[in-house]
Amino acid sequence: MRLMVEALSARRGEDLIFRDISFTLDGGQSMVLTGRNGSGKSTLLRAVSGLLRPESGRVIWHSEGTDADIRAAEACHYLGHRNAMKAELSVSENLGFWKSFIGDFPGGHGVSVGEAAEAVGLGDIAHLPFGYLSAGQQRRMAFAKLLVAWKPVWILDEPTAALDVSAESVFTALIKTHLSQGGIVLAATHQPLGLENARELKMTGFAGGTESMW
Repeated sequence: MRLMVEALSARRGEDLIFRDISFTLDGGQSMVLTGRNGSGKSTLLRAVSGLLRPESGRVIWHSEGTDADIRAAEACHYLGHRNAMKAELSVSENLGFWKSFIGDFPGGHGVSVGEAAEAVGLGDIAHLPFGYLSAGQQRRMAFAKLLVAWKPVWILDEPTAALDVSAESVFTALIKTHLSQGGIVLAATHQPLGLENARELKMTGFAGGTESMW
């Protein structure tokens, strides 16, 4: 599996936030975006995941057994600042919706709703309305959304927000498992994710270029 980003540029309003960003991630590899607020981390993640049309450049996905013309976005899970769950529905109902709506990308299978809730340490409260959960519990359940439908690329924007130390360790273990199974992770964060071999891309913002550290 391979995710290729070629000469990507993006605007926010009239401002060119970054330009000519290129990198390649193969199965089992991860990259962490760093930089101050407003430097373009979230914008880059949204462009790679297909949620934002770039000013220029392209994102390419390649894997054996999939159509050569498949959009890279179809291989990507995106977890943003918001949890994308309905407060009035139960956790199980929310996760069940995402499992059905997103579906599995060719080559893998998501786990059941119950298994996903157990994996984030909250299997005993999956029957509760999502709105009843604490901010930390809600964030854990949002992460469980990545487990119910299998996608090879996880794109994570400040994924550890609202998590305590014990939850962060669970989160890191799930990421490491995803990578060990050949998955790819692209994340923006101000906090260390505990990924020993992650590459780092420092965003500077407003077309000031980037600094790559391998």
